[in-house]
Amino acid sequence: MNASRAAVIAAFATIYLVWGTTYLGIALVVRSMPPFASGTLRFALAALLMYGVLRLRTLRPLAGLHWPSAIVAGVLLSGIGNGFVIWGQQTVPSGIAALLVAALPLWIMCIDTVAFARRRPGPKDIIGSMIGLLGVVLIVSRTRSFDGTASPFPTLMILLATLGWSIGTLVQRQSVKPGQLGAFACAQMLVGALFQALCALLLGEWAELSWTWFTPTAVAALLYLAVFGSIIAFSAYLWLITRVPTSAVATYSLVNPVVAMALGAWLLGERIEASSIAASLLVLAGVALVLWPARRAQPASPIASTPGLPVVVAASKPLP
Repeated sequence: MNASRAAVIAAFATIYLVWGTTYLGIALVVRSMPPFASGTLRFALAALLMYGVLRLRTLRPLAGLHWPSAIVAGVLLSGIGNGFVIWGQQTVPSGIAALLVAALPLWIMCIDTVAFARRRPGPKDIIGSMIGLLGVVLIVSRTRSFDGTASPFPTLMILLATLGWSIGTLVQRQSVKPGQLGAFACAQMLVGALFQALCALLLGEWAELSWTWFTPTAVAALLYLAVFGSIIAFSAYLWLITRVPTSAVATYSLVNPVVAMALGAWLLGERIEASSIAASLLVLAGVALVLWPARRAQPASPIASTPGLPVVVAASKPLP
């Protein structure tokens, strides 16, 4: 096996496994930390680490950045897109949260068609979207919290997070200049940390600040989310989309729920009802139908086609 093939396999393994385990990491963190406060700490730490890496390369890593776009993307991606998932995972099992986020390609396709690219989707895309959205509706209607009671509002919050992430992704795609991805991601995470800090303030989370938040498990999970979830995994993702078809890279959205559900059931004792499993098959089938095969070659985005991009960049996902 040549070095290039081995690197591709390693990068795929990274986004499959690491992004699948971030749901478990969030579930462990929110056991002792309030959701938005934990998100604030995670993204503040990730932004600080990323800035340190960029600072080693240039004295002014954020110079020339288009801050209005970075602020909008930061609020939508690291703020709403991630923060609302963390809030929802207080009661929604991590496997169900991952399934809801698995519908992300459907939202991006629909929003991109209507508001950005204004391309008419093909029959395959429409059928796949309808199947996937039916699965999402069934998941929302059947989701139970950890105590067995219905919890539609937290589930809807995760859906809102997915919607925010979808719009933020499209905004970022049009705003990032070649060579500024690392700086844009750093600024985006900083804005997301500030947004989540404001949410924590409004909900009174900072008034409850206590050393009891920082259990060994919570601290370890928080560091894992910041370093592996927000920096390393996205670095592998960016590297992949410059070398293999985007539709192949997007398969992470199908694999992550499997990893999240397995870990949640094994380590956290989360219950997954048969109806949720059936609904999850609809979501995954709909997403798979939209992703494969590509209906036509898509023009490469500035990010994906820019040569010489640094491998180490940072970002978040609703990802958790």
